[in-house]
Amino acid sequence: MSMTMTDAHSGELQRLIHELEGLRAEMVQLSDQTIADGSTIDAGYRSSCRNLLYYLALRRHDLRALQQRLAILGLSSLGRAESHVLGGIDAVLRILHQALGQVWDLPGDHLAELDLGGGNRLLAKHAKALFGPIQRRGQTRIMVTMSSEAADDYQLVHDLLKQGMNLMRINCAHDNSAAWSRMIAHLQQAKKTLGVSCRILMDLGGPKLRTGPIEPGPAVLRVRPKRDQLGRVTAPARIWLTSHDAPAAADSPADAFLPLPSAWVASLQPGDDITLSDARAAHRRWQVTKVTSGGAWAVARKTAYLTCGTVLIRQSQNPDDKHCADACVGELPRRDGEILLKKGDLLLVTNDLQLGLAATRDSTGGLLTPAHIGCTLPDVFAQVKIGASIWLDDGKIEGRLERVSPDCLHVRIERTRLQGDKLRSDKGINLPDSTLHLPALTARDLIDLEYVVRHADLVGLSFANCVEDVEELMAHLTRLQAKPTAIMLKIETRRGFENLPKMLLKAMRTPGAPGVAVMIARGDLAVECGFDRLAEIQEEILWICEAAHCPVIWATQVLETLAKDGMPSRAEITDAAMGHRAECVMLNKGSHVVEAVTMLKGILKRMEAHQRKKSSLMRELKLARSKLPFYVAST
Repeated sequence: MSMTMTDAHSGELQRLIHELEGLRAEMVQLSDQTIADGSTIDAGYRSSCRNLLYYLALRRHDLRALQQRLAILGLSSLGRAESHVLGGIDAVLRILHQALGQVWDLPGDHLAELDLGGGNRLLAKHAKALFGPIQRRGQTRIMVTMSSEAADDYQLVHDLLKQGMNLMRINCAHDNSAAWSRMIAHLQQAKKTLGVSCRILMDLGGPKLRTGPIEPGPAVLRVRPKRDQLGRVTAPARIWLTSHDAPAAADSPADAFLPLPSAWVASLQPGDDITLSDARAAHRRWQVTKVTSGGAWAVARKTAYLTCGTVLIRQSQNPDDKHCADACVGELPRRDGEILLKKGDLLLVTNDLQLGLAATRDSTGGLLTPAHIGCTLPDVFAQVKIGASIWLDDGKIEGRLERVSPDCLHVRIERTRLQGDKLRSDKGINLPDSTLHLPALTARDLIDLEYVVRHADLVGLSFANCVEDVEELMAHLTRLQAKPTAIMLKIETRRGFENLPKMLLKAMRTPGAPGVAVMIARGDLAVECGFDRLAEIQEEILWICEAAHCPVIWATQVLETLAKDGMPSRAEITDAAMGHRAECVMLNKGSHVVEAVTMLKGILKRMEAHQRKKSSLMRELKLARSKLPFYVAST
């Protein structure tokens, strides 16, 4: 006899109960095995630690079929249970038992401590403790990386704070303690003036593998007017002429600065012509438009290339004035060195910091000597193998190791843009196929840490790769007898991603834990794990951190072209909108960073009205009120 619909339905409910109770038992077992002594967990993180373990046990299974079966019954599919895993399971089990007319006796050994509201409140509590209160409605803060200019530009810091900056980030890999102190002093003054709060994160530089110095380029100054798409001059180049003995700053933006003899500059008059033959032997004529006490302004309507010693000839409007008619351009800064690399080229990476050089070729284009460049951490040479991939400059240039020796890596370039890419000094080197064992804290980091613990609210651990790295940082914080300083783990390697749950558990189980946050450092992470996997990996980090009630910083290249060039791309807007799923979004420095803060604040405000984490919020849609077309039924 075939089963009735009621029997089939009842059987499915019983099977679901059996499967969910099995999952629940595994979750409890993993939690008990990992935390043998609950007293070792910091009291403020006991619930978070257990919830993370529950989540890890749950995600050891492929739950997709189970989720589908729950959804068909109109029940929670557990897809939003990160912050309250055991409570989510228990809620579904309770409903299933009720549907069968049964009373479910909650297991007495492990009662769910958190429901959805409790998990969300705990995450918000940790975010507030680490990142400070938020001035506007919403949960996502804005962090801004300070440029070197912030040390001497109070107005920049003031404007960033006024527009919505919640955290100031100081990268210890740049500048020095004197500059950092001025940045912090500007922040304190701006906070007092505006009456708002702002926390300080200081990132330790860490063992960053970078390219060494490159032989500087020639000391050539290009003077170029602005042109439209047809090549017509829309604005002449403005050139500031000043004394090379006592140069004065220009009183407005200039396209070029030229150091010249004092007496010659002093003799210039408005309306004078200046003629010259540039480095290409091209004849050029400029006109003096203004003279001040510090120098003179000239304009040029044609491009010119100038070198040290280029002769400028003054032609006065007064035919009787012949004083100081000629002058030679003084010392000019050399251009930053660069090495152009194309697919198929050979690059030698050496274990020293001698000046790198581009390849040399004979008159027929044949290779005489390959390009070479040094690196900052030669210890990695013993940890890589032939055939491993190597990425340069945040993944812009891809190569493969053809030969490995104690003093040199032979790299065959496999991918660049069609026209090639220019490699410069101090650019990142990634070896994603190699397991690198590098110290978590460098000698410089230990020096910087003494400053950081006195001035920062959070200390960032760059290249956090394993539990031992977390232990080392905490040991140094204890040694310095510092005030409780929260830590931020920068996840920027495959190894760091794989060890994230263990590092979070270690940070939470430390008695007196001051708090832990995580930064998704998407630049290095994309190179280390593969650009095609970045979206998947950042999702997994968000889930793991939500299960641990650990606030997350969404970082790297957010609104980057807006911050640098003043105009965002469409893809950047979408990316910034996704950032609302984290507790903080980081902007990098740029000449338009204040505009970027303003735009990001608006994007976050709008997105937070529609979505929280993975849950859509059904606010009223004006779109739904739009007038619909009226159709007349046909007869």
